[in-house]
Amino acid sequence: MLPRVPEQVRKTLEALYRSESGRILATLLRLLGDLDLAEEAMHEAFAAALDTWPETGLPDKPRPWLISTARFKAVDSIRRRARFDAAQRNLALHLQTRMNGADHECEEIEDDRLRLIFTCCHPSLPPEGQVALTLREVCGLTTEEIARAFLVAPATLAQRIVRAKAVIRDKAIPYQVPDLQELPARLGAVLQVVYLIFNEGYSADASRAELSREAIRIGRLLIDLLPEAEVMGLLGLMLLQESRRAARNTAEGDLVLLDRQDRGLWNRDQIAEGISLVERAFSSRRFGAYTLQAAIAAVHAEASTAASTDWRQITALYTSLLRIQSSPVVELNRAVAVAMYEGPEKGLRLIDDLLERGELASYHLAHAARADLCRRLGRNSKARASYEKALALVRLEPERRFLAGRLRELK
Repeated sequence: MLPRVPEQVRKTLEALYRSESGRILATLLRLLGDLDLAEEAMHEAFAAALDTWPETGLPDKPRPWLISTARFKAVDSIRRRARFDAAQRNLALHLQTRMNGADHECEEIEDDRLRLIFTCCHPSLPPEGQVALTLREVCGLTTEEIARAFLVAPATLAQRIVRAKAVIRDKAIPYQVPDLQELPARLGAVLQVVYLIFNEGYSADASRAELSREAIRIGRLLIDLLPEAEVMGLLGLMLLQESRRAARNTAEGDLVLLDRQDRGLWNRDQIAEGISLVERAFSSRRFGAYTLQAAIAAVHAEASTAASTDWRQITALYTSLLRIQSSPVVELNRAVAVAMYEGPEKGLRLIDDLLERGELASYHLAHAARADLCRRLGRNSKARASYEKALALVRLEPERRFLAGRLRELK
């Protein structure tokens, strides 16, 4: 019978995996030079901690302990293979030499995740593989979590990850930040990855808030590396959205809409930094979709009350965004802005046109937006029908409770 692992040790390891697995894997990849070997060694190190820490207690520096253990696990694995393969013996000797010269790294581990991100986002990989692999390897998200973000089946997402890792292995893609001349062409996929990481933490419960903080940290690293307008725009957008985190939910975890939030809870330092980044991005005149989204968030942040929000400006910004990033979701957001600026009737017509096209039929926020406008217009039976459709599609529990509450109010 397997020994029972104390609950506190299990919870500590789960928290460490969520917060540190990206750093650990990135450092192991630099030391070992092989993604599959690094991933296998990391998982073996966490398993070793599960066996050891209940007896020895939590080490003073858990992350260096895990990295050191993983390195030895990797060398042991290669030595076992070396019994049958001379090339593996040479590799084992090489890794042992590197380990002997790198003991100090257990005390002060350099940040390797930026290199790992650019490796996972190499242009040789298909775009969907770039994003999925980075979320899996850099942030430690599960296949199911990434599949939810992409609205695909977990099996489909798993195949994307397997194929992406095979491309890295077969083409011997280097683990490095590209040269400055190559950076602009490689940046788009990286920015998309960072924003998906942020959204995973921002839309989930508080236990995943570290993902949003991590995305902001990576955004700062990118600005140091390449201070382009869109990098500034993305970091500004994330800071402006993160500034509202404390006001987004009640103490019970219920959703609080933007117009009902206590603006005294908004983080003014993050707002000031975000607005400054937006202004810098606009001044370069080479801005894109992230900067425009950040500008919309800045208009909300600058309004002292919901009633004083400049919906005319927000509508104009969404119109500009549609020109460079035409998508049904952007159209939906613009329709909501139009409803606030020109009246719910006009906004409702735009949403109905969108839903008739069928592209947002399974998007719960489209039905929720339609329900809200119908409610404001006094068309309660249509509002109820749309709330019920939204409820059937919603995934996150706070949103589900909010929609259920609105439906109860109508009944």
